Amino acid sequence: MKPITILLLSLAIVGCAAPPIAPAAKEPSVTKTEFGMTPEGESVDVYTLINPNGMEVRAITFGGIITSIRVPDKNGKFDDVALGFDNLEAYLRNPPFFGAIIGRYGNRIAKGRFTLDGKTYTLAINNAPNHLHGGNRGFDKLVWKAESFKKDDTVGVVFTHTSPDGDEGYPGNLSLKVTYTLTPRNTIEVDYEAATDKATPVNLTQHTYFNLAGEGQVDILNHVLRLNATRYTPVDATLIPTGELASVEGTPLDFREPTRIGERIDDQHQQMQYGKGYDHNFIVDRNGTEITVAARVEEPTSGRVLEVSTTEPGMQFYTGNFLDGLKGKNGHAYARRTGFCLETQHFPDSPNKPQFPNTILRPEQTYRSKTVFAFSVSN
Repeated sequence: MKPITILLLSLAIVGCAAPPIAPAAKEPSVTKTEFGMTPEGESVDVYTLINPNGMEVRAITFGGIITSIRVPDKNGKFDDVALGFDNLEAYLRNPPFFGAIIGRYGNRIAKGRFTLDGKTYTLAINNAPNHLHGGNRGFDKLVWKAESFKKDDTVGVVFTHTSPDGDEGYPGNLSLKVTYTLTPRNTIEVDYEAATDKATPVNLTQHTYFNLAGEGQVDILNHVLRLNATRYTPVDATLIPTGELASVEGTPLDFREPTRIGERIDDQHQQMQYGKGYDHNFIVDRNGTEITVAARVEEPTSGRVLEVSTTEPGMQFYTGNFLDGLKGKNGHAYARRTGFCLETQHFPDSPNKPQFPNTILRPEQTYRSKTVFAFSVSN
């Protein structure tokens, strides 16, 4: 994978008002408290980030999981817009990747196999018949080291981890750094960096489930989505890409104009039947800059807006089709389609698809990627 120069941009949201400012600006802060203990005796901490507007982000050292994101609506009322749990025990019970850092390879690898430099590697089949999100114990199930920072009105936390050679079947010792930065502009910047001593596939992403009406309140079908994508990667019945780069035109996957998520989610189109809704990788239309707006979502009742920008070539749009009512925060039941994910990424199964953008990191290279989640309210 070619190194990517990270640009720190001040992102303007087209058609949106500026982020609402609290009546009295708050002193930005970052605090660390205990969150629990793993069965192996590892202590897990939670970092609470607060910006001058009162926006709050909480993240734990287990899986680098973002457990909550509190942002205001058009009337200034704050709600948590990220699905999750109140305690560590619930995260340990193998939930659907709520809020986690995903790796070593986000998304699916067909039949848990790939060949690299003439050698075939075998991975766990944890989403039969395929490998998903790094295996049985991916990065979402590890306790990361963490260090917080504060610079002027910006606060954040840096997570680090070393994945050993052979971890979940992947080659190479992989050193990782993932930084969450909360800015005064009500943005969460996610910066990824990795280096290896052997060639290995790397595809990192962030797996927060969003509901801009507030977690556990309603489904996400009335959210209005626009995707900056004229093509997507069609999948087979096991959700592995066929290798084709197909146009969204004339399909239920066309979100080039703002469209209700629920408008065509139950369409009889074969791709929608395979995914039981949306669970597809969209190819981001790049505009010549390093970081590009990939998606904009608005929840009409609250007026909350989320805009996602990224350096990645793709983004998985997933509509929580397999949520089954598990109990989340505040006793809320997370039923089917009560959260959506926008997972910025390279394409699924790229190690087996040479026509896709390269995901192989080599020792002389540094993996760098950036995604920005920008929150605001509509006019």
